[in-house]
Amino acid sequence: MQPAPLDIALPPGFTVRPVTLDDLEAAVDLFNTCSLIQMGMPDFTVESLRNEWSEPSFSLEHSTRAVFTPEGRLVGYVEVNDAGATPVHPWVWGRVHPDYENRNIGTYLMQWGEERAREAIAKVPEHARVAMASGSFSTHEPTKRLLHDRGMTLIRHFYTMKIDLDEAPPEPEWPEGITLRTFNREQDAEALFRAQRDSFQDHFGYVEEPFETAFPRWEHYRLNDPEHDPTLYFLAMDGEEIAGMLLCRAHSHEDPEMGWIDILGVRRPWRKRGLGMALLRHGFVEFYRRGRKSAGLGVDASSLTGATRLYESAGMSVLRQFDLYEKELRRGEELAMH
Repeated sequence: MQPAPLDIALPPGFTVRPVTLDDLEAAVDLFNTCSLIQMGMPDFTVESLRNEWSEPSFSLEHSTRAVFTPEGRLVGYVEVNDAGATPVHPWVWGRVHPDYENRNIGTYLMQWGEERAREAIAKVPEHARVAMASGSFSTHEPTKRLLHDRGMTLIRHFYTMKIDLDEAPPEPEWPEGITLRTFNREQDAEALFRAQRDSFQDHFGYVEEPFETAFPRWEHYRLNDPEHDPTLYFLAMDGEEIAGMLLCRAHSHEDPEMGWIDILGVRRPWRKRGLGMALLRHGFVEFYRRGRKSAGLGVDASSLTGATRLYESAGMSVLRQFDLYEKELRRGEELAMH
């Protein structure tokens, strides 16, 4: 099923088509131009975007559109990600070059994105609620206006948090019976995926998905990432069981001197024993040992597990806020954790 024809016109001479891998460098240039405006620093690399665009379940032809000037310059982009067995919240993400704002490009792309997102309705149970999701940095007024004009509602805040590592951070204090080791892909990939999924079942947005579809996508995005470093994947072990995990990158995309924590998770039977704090502090110690000047992570501001309080108690503070918006496409039972 193809999205319905759009009733919004692009500027004269501008064209639209799906992207291909040949557009990688132009897309990274566009995205980083926008990141500099919205965040103050670039946030994309060709290698990381190639990995995202090459994920087998993501079709560039079907799920992306890019707008080009008459001279062939890429100035607008949108993608819709409705991967997964039950895509009740298809994600719509786009960027418009700041020099080409207020020319209907963003509106055109978001209308296309909404029509494409409606395809998710046919993929989920008839009783399920479906709502497209998108977002904006809290300080970027053009994106916020666009989302509001498209009928989207602000529903949640997410923080980027940071701690400066000017001096050696405190060593972690491990709960009794817990040992720490690094990740071995051949030995640990499936067990880590299951443990991570288990630890995030009570996090906002979680939707149960069969292992057969979820694991290959997780493996591609996480383990095939060109920046994946198994020596920064730490497993907290209780005997042969993974009690918790700390999955890091050597540096954030935005700052080569900032170590980045992608995932910190503790499974329910091991919570309230100080394991989350121990893992967090281990990450700080490791980043400091590697010469990083700071450490950062992203967190749900209303985390049901109290993650924000944990990070604040470890000395982290909010660097910026990202706002999540949604637009209901079909009423029904909410299947995602909320």
